[in-house]
Amino acid sequence: MKLSWMSILWPAFLMAGVVEMVVFAMVDPQDLHWFDGAPVDLSASAVYSLAFFFFWAAFVVAGAMMQMLARPPESGRDDGA
Repeated sequence: MKLSWMSILWPAFLMAGVVEMVVFAMVDPQDLHWFDGAPVDLSASAVYSLAFFFFWAAFVVAGAMMQMLARPPESGRDDGA
């Protein structure tokens, strides 16, 4: 189980770093606004940190779903057919 989680968390961590570099190469954190138009009143490092954890969580969910869907079906299971 531990190896399974690490096979999800580590690639997700690396990809979150890559996506963050790509996104913030094009977006200035000081130019961000909330949905109602109010400026985001966070420091640049806070925006970078929150975005990294958001990206990491998104990749972890995608990796966990992929691992769940790629699991072979259980043998000897009675489906009632």
